Amino acid sequence: TELTRILDLYGRMVAAGHWRDYAMDMGKDAAVFSAYRRAAERPEFRIEKRPALRNRQGQWALFGEHGIVLKRGQELGPVLAPVERRLMKLVAE
Repeated sequence: TELTRILDLYGRMVAAGHWRDYAMDMGKDAAVFSAYRRAAERPEFRIEKRPALRNRQGQWALFGEHGIVLKRGQELGPVLAPVERRLMKLVAE
């Protein structure tokens, strides 16, 4: 269900014309989903799930283009909120 929610957001961003490519990396410590404006750039957003941080800062983290943590949390919904707000702005324009 988590991957479905992330891919749903990715699909809406593609439909808005903002994202064009993505990558997924499954390591033993973390699962990472990266979204790109163009394939030759750094990812605009990176969503990480680190189960080891579940009892500390939260297992979900949203990173910006320059690697800065934008949001952390226990649940996926609030972590994706900044990207969904951006989607609302893109659709409204």
